[in-house]
Amino acid sequence: MKKAVITLLFLVVLGAATAAGYRVGRGELALPAWVPPQVTAALPARAVTPVSTEALNDYEFRLVSPQARSGEALVAVELVHKPTGKPVPDAVIFARRIDMAPEDMAMMTAPLEPQPVDKPGTYLFKTNLAMEGGWQVSLAAKVPGEAGTVQGKLILKAVQ
Repeated sequence: MKKAVITLLFLVVLGAATAAGYRVGRGELALPAWVPPQVTAALPARAVTPVSTEALNDYEFRLVSPQARSGEALVAVELVHKPTGKPVPDAVIFARRIDMAPEDMAMMTAPLEPQPVDKPGTYLFKTNLAMEGGWQVSLAAKVPGEAGTVQGKLILKAVQ
């Protein structure tokens, strides 16, 4: 029994190490500074390229309107490149959530469905704001040409 547990533990650790090594090789994981140079020299160049989050700070989500009617509503959000003030088209918003966290009711959520929009850099979502009050819109996006994820939390006020 003891031998089986040790073998199972070994296989789990081996699988985790293999997965981490694969992600390092693809450049998805950054290596800590304490990793010896002999190890980083053996990896492909793209695997050890540091991921800078400074460029991600140049992007910001903004609500087109800070208020919406309670009930069925459309929420428009712009993704802006702050240094130029220009909207960012073609970002891929892969995580989205709307909840009543500002009212201490984070468990109160609503669907946030993407909708087609004609204006580049503007992203439109259909939702149902069941109650008046503050709603937090949380978004995460991949911007073309940037490594990492742009994230934002915006406060929308639902009114009668």
